[in-house]
Amino acid sequence: MAEKKLPTQARAVIVGGGIVGCSVAYHLTLLGWKDVVLLEQGQLSSGTTWHAAGLVGQLRAQENMTRLIQYSTDLYESLEAETGLATGWKRTGSIIIARTEARMTVIKRTAAVAAAYGIAADIISPKQAQEIWPIMQVDDVVGGVWLPGDGKANPADITQALAKGARNRGARIFEKTRVTGVTTKDGMAVGVQTADGDIACEVVINCAGQWARRFGRLAGVTVPLYSAEHMYIVTKPMPGISRDMAVMRDPDGYIYGKEEVGGLVIGGFEPEAKPWGMDGIPDDFEFTLLPDDWDQFEILMENALHRIPALAEAEVRQFINGPESFTPDSNYILGEAPELKNYFVGAGFNSMGIASGGGAGKALAEWIVQGSPTMDLWPVDIRRFANFQGNDKWLRERVGETLGTHYAMPWPNREMHTARPFRRSPIYHLLQGKGACFGTKMGWERAVWFAGEGESRAMDYAFGRQNWFENRAAEHRATREAVAVFDQTSFSKFQIEGRDAEAVLQRLCANNMAVAPGTCVYTAMLNEGGGYESDVTVTRLAEDKYFMVSGAAQTTRDMGWIKRNTPGDAHCVVTDVSSAHAVFGVMGPNSRELLSRLTDADLSTENFPFSTMQRIAMGYATVWAFRMTYVGELGWELYVPAEFAVGVYEEICAAGADLGLRDGGYYAIDSLRIEKGFRAWGHELTPDTTPFQAGLAFAVDFDKPVPFIGRDALLAVRGQTLSKRVLHFTLADGDPILWGGELILRQGKPVGKIESGSYGHTLGASVGLGYVRHDDGVTKALLEAGGFEIDIGGERHGAIARLRTPYDPKAERVKV
Repeated sequence: MAEKKLPTQARAVIVGGGIVGCSVAYHLTLLGWKDVVLLEQGQLSSGTTWHAAGLVGQLRAQENMTRLIQYSTDLYESLEAETGLATGWKRTGSIIIARTEARMTVIKRTAAVAAAYGIAADIISPKQAQEIWPIMQVDDVVGGVWLPGDGKANPADITQALAKGARNRGARIFEKTRVTGVTTKDGMAVGVQTADGDIACEVVINCAGQWARRFGRLAGVTVPLYSAEHMYIVTKPMPGISRDMAVMRDPDGYIYGKEEVGGLVIGGFEPEAKPWGMDGIPDDFEFTLLPDDWDQFEILMENALHRIPALAEAEVRQFINGPESFTPDSNYILGEAPELKNYFVGAGFNSMGIASGGGAGKALAEWIVQGSPTMDLWPVDIRRFANFQGNDKWLRERVGETLGTHYAMPWPNREMHTARPFRRSPIYHLLQGKGACFGTKMGWERAVWFAGEGESRAMDYAFGRQNWFENRAAEHRATREAVAVFDQTSFSKFQIEGRDAEAVLQRLCANNMAVAPGTCVYTAMLNEGGGYESDVTVTRLAEDKYFMVSGAAQTTRDMGWIKRNTPGDAHCVVTDVSSAHAVFGVMGPNSRELLSRLTDADLSTENFPFSTMQRIAMGYATVWAFRMTYVGELGWELYVPAEFAVGVYEEICAAGADLGLRDGGYYAIDSLRIEKGFRAWGHELTPDTTPFQAGLAFAVDFDKPVPFIGRDALLAVRGQTLSKRVLHFTLADGDPILWGGELILRQGKPVGKIESGSYGHTLGASVGLGYVRHDDGVTKALLEAGGFEIDIGGERHGAIARLRTPYDPKAERVKV
């Protein structure tokens, strides 16, 4: 029974009683927080949870996301014994079938990664697939994979079981209670307002489902999600359907099927979805469906009839059209809002709320109780978005595409096409006129490669050499042998100033910030466990002013981390100045000659050494020139006031015409940096990895006078043999292509996976960076013993593992 009288205070208030809200309540109480209140404007599960199909597929592209779903399955299996309420959980297993060789490559990559995660996954033939799912025809099936650990559950039953578990440990749940506002004080959430009274609290948790965007705005919090219609049909009982039948997924046909009461549930993810709720979502949209739309469902029905001929004779018992919320990148949203302390979000589950709900609730509860994530949650971290991504028009257009990405081919470097262009560099139009093909990062349109005259700019996706391979090779070689210019305007840029700026940065950064003005310092910002919150370059501009640069995707995350870890009484202010500066990387052996034609500054090594910055004239403009490189060659990054960007770029191009200058894109930056062995945040550098494991201990100063965040954790393991370590891999065969995500084997056994992969055009083979695990230590002797292979689409290729890149013998050597 739901309670009636609201308390006036609580430790935590959860807004939303779907599976995620109830999971958070369950796990908070499991962690010892008894004074938890959950408020639901309707009834538990009445928003979107109740009409979910209930599929639970464990395997995801990221290990921690997979681990969370594995936890969900274990939890759902045990809830009935704990609470006495059935969850409908059945470990039926699932099959994924392929109609094309390309899809089969995806499946083989999936199966290989599953081995690294300890998940059973068996490649099967069309005949074996039909034996598992007898009612389908397999004339056009190439093969598939059998995942015996997958299953299905009843979403409403799980929600009630989670709610009962939470109540049993002290949580109070109030239905028919609408939250109308959030009380804030000094940048913190301190309570909620309802029509039945206000509740003061320490933590507010927004699990409001498809209302989460609107509810977030009440407190100035951006929750980038939008609703779309999601449909499936339920048939009456059909011959040949068993109660324990596996789940079938046919992504090339956009469909899935599962048993339900002797019949079938047939649904899917059509390529062009139908956004919903443009005029707002009614508060009383409770246990409600949208009108049947057979026209929208047609593409799914046609594919289902093709796959399951018997469906033509089946009688449809019900058409379910229920809206669900989707995000711009198809991953859910979790974590503490960067705009408001003690305000947490768990929403936008992209039709994966049942599979993810148990684990996501656990992860969010741990974040709340511990004060930080207990694992790397970057793929779903709310800080991957910025406030401009809460724009309704942009979200509506993007969500029309994101629903379909569930079953779209996950090609390497696949780009979204809708709601673009979004953010544009000052020279976007000039690059467009020179054949640039654009990708996106944090909304920025970024040139990824340049087409030659008369060449198509279309991306012909493949798992082998894509159509831009030779174009990227030319950009790569120009950087190594002549000079290239890269538009790197998308960098995140922060100005940190005030009389306490040095003290604040000394605590935030692992390297020493007490340097002379004009000095650039590569460093990490670490968490208390010694893992990477970000890797950044910090330049001292003056006694009381610094300039910090990080990757494009990290703007919100880094800004939030700096602010949260700046003492309230510190005289230090951080400002996001990302849009104020265009950035041009002029890289290659001819870069000094080129730039010397445009400035009177002395660019010699004696007067302009590596890791320094000078303010210099460049044509009519005055720019900051940083002698830094992310590609492993002589070069400068020029930070140009936005209004001077076009002029400076034009002068660079004119001055470099006889020096072999080429425009370069981000695909070339990636191949250059991986060939060189440079690490990247979100790949080799994550909250779960330390500078020791990443081979970057040289950027940590243990002896500086101010202890930095994470220092104690690093000192505790300093000098120990590393059982996990990043290695540089070069394939022995020059033909295969690494993209990242491939399984690493040693002597036939999984030992890790490639985090970053590309083709090393200088080395003439694919190169990759990946973590290898070995209980007795990843030592020099282990590497010398060899036996390393990389699984690429089910084929194993010999690889040489090294502690440093073979490209540059002067590279920093890691002590073993």
